[in-house]
Amino acid sequence: MLAAFLIAATLNLEFEQAYEAAPVITEKIQSEIDRISEEGGGTLTFKDGLYKTGALFFKPGVNLRLERGAIIIGSDNPDDYPDMITRIEGETCVYKPALINADRCDNFSISGKGIIDGHGYPTWVAFWEGRKTDPEFANKTLPRPRLLYVSNSKNVDVGGVTFRNSKFWTTHYYRCENVTVHDCEIIAEVINGVRGPSTDAIDIDNCRNFTVRKVTMNVNDDSVVVKGGKGPWADDYDKHPENGPTENVLVENCIFKSVCHSCLTLGSECPEAYNIVMRNCRMDGPDNLLLLKMRTDTPQHYSNVKVENCRGRVKNFVCAKAWKQYENMGDRTWRETLSYADNITVKGCFIDCDRENAIVRDDKVFRIEKMKFINNVITTRE
Repeated sequence: MLAAFLIAATLNLEFEQAYEAAPVITEKIQSEIDRISEEGGGTLTFKDGLYKTGALFFKPGVNLRLERGAIIIGSDNPDDYPDMITRIEGETCVYKPALINADRCDNFSISGKGIIDGHGYPTWVAFWEGRKTDPEFANKTLPRPRLLYVSNSKNVDVGGVTFRNSKFWTTHYYRCENVTVHDCEIIAEVINGVRGPSTDAIDIDNCRNFTVRKVTMNVNDDSVVVKGGKGPWADDYDKHPENGPTENVLVENCIFKSVCHSCLTLGSECPEAYNIVMRNCRMDGPDNLLLLKMRTDTPQHYSNVKVENCRGRVKNFVCAKAWKQYENMGDRTWRETLSYADNITVKGCFIDCDRENAIVRDDKVFRIEKMKFINNVITTRE
């Protein structure tokens, strides 16, 4: 069992003082993962305490459990996250790994009542300062690790834990099948008035059969996000076998709070998405109930999307708009990359909106067909 560096309650220090004093124990934790793997598999359990670490790489057969009071917290040193081939923003490229990584780990699980914390605040401040001085400052300009990245894995279960204050995207699943994320809290706190840039809660990237159940989300970007690749040839899977559709996503009995930009988002990096359902969820003030990001440099097709029996308050009911951030048309025209959405149904929702009921803009670069609103009760302040 790993020895914990105890948090403030034991050391009589404030949390940040405890963080600064805590040693980085990446090698110790990684050696435990390797040992469990070599012995045939098992669960790495963290007891009450603060564990400061860089990138960790789980292996097949090794699971993660955090007991109540356990906090795995990310180092602020970029060198603790060595550059490697990974997947980010719809591309497979050299970038920072996540704090917790699991590749080709079928039956991987994270459980318990502990916390995985990115200690994002210093990085958030640096990002926003860079954005002020450089108009070309993009997400990848300042490489930032995610909290969790699970890739090429089947039968994944993530439940009970809290994901907090990621430096970038919070949890990201790529090429996974049969995933359940449940009974979690995923948050990026607003600290000293600073919001976490692009702290998406759950990015579902080229995955199948994915369930999000009883998760509370409050992050400074989109909450549940359906992705799969970007670029003018993103839908040509012979040219880009790393891309693909995301299919069969169910989001139910979740809570979306006011920092969130959107509850359910399709795009902006998503060549195909089919059979996406959000139902029986509560909205406590996010920007959009449903957001369709129709990327102008990527041919996209969203089909069979349902939002049912959701209640609460949002700023906008449904929003579909052209998405031109980091646009790169390559050798194709916008007519060749025209995006489509069809069979979009919003049914039985009771929603209080701050602004317009629905916003659909720039329809020359995308087409929407068979969008249906059935038995909804919508009130607006404007």
